[in-house]
Amino acid sequence: MKIKNFMTVKKITYLSIVAIIISSYLLIDSSLNIYRIKKFNKAVAVGDSTEVLSRSFESRFAIAYWLATKEMFKESTILFNNLLDEANEDQQSAIHYNIGNIFFKRGLIINGTSMTVRDEAEYLLRQAKKAYVQSLKLNNTHWDAKHNLDRLLTMLPGDPTPGVGDSDSPGLIMGNIPVGLP
Repeated sequence: MKIKNFMTVKKITYLSIVAIIISSYLLIDSSLNIYRIKKFNKAVAVGDSTEVLSRSFESRFAIAYWLATKEMFKESTILFNNLLDEANEDQQSAIHYNIGNIFFKRGLIINGTSMTVRDEAEYLLRQAKKAYVQSLKLNNTHWDAKHNLDRLLTMLPGDPTPGVGDSDSPGLIMGNIPVGLP
């Protein structure tokens, strides 16, 4: 009998109206969030800084990423490095991954032009390696960083043995010994 008193038509109608109001509110809120996200992504895609220039972490990350895609590597690296202080470990891992990608891409661009810039390209590739390793220290499940580090390691020359090389100069091992002394 108590269940019958609880399940009256009037109470079921009120519960249905409340459920419809809550559902409508959630639907409108979700639609507005999706609209804002699409608007933000469109602004990032075209580089509209007035829309993107909010101070949120995500917007500054998006700006840095957009700059990297437009090959403005120095500016992008600076922005990514500025984000490191306020990021959590997963975000730091993503930042280091993107910094590694920047160094990797710069190294590939430089290495492809001529062999006279080989040292600079190697430096950039080693910087990329450091960034990927740091990213993996922060989040070892980051498969893209693992993949890029693997590709990078196949491109880097092995660590040279000091003093051994193609030239007649003794290199680092005997570099401080004067020539001609017993």
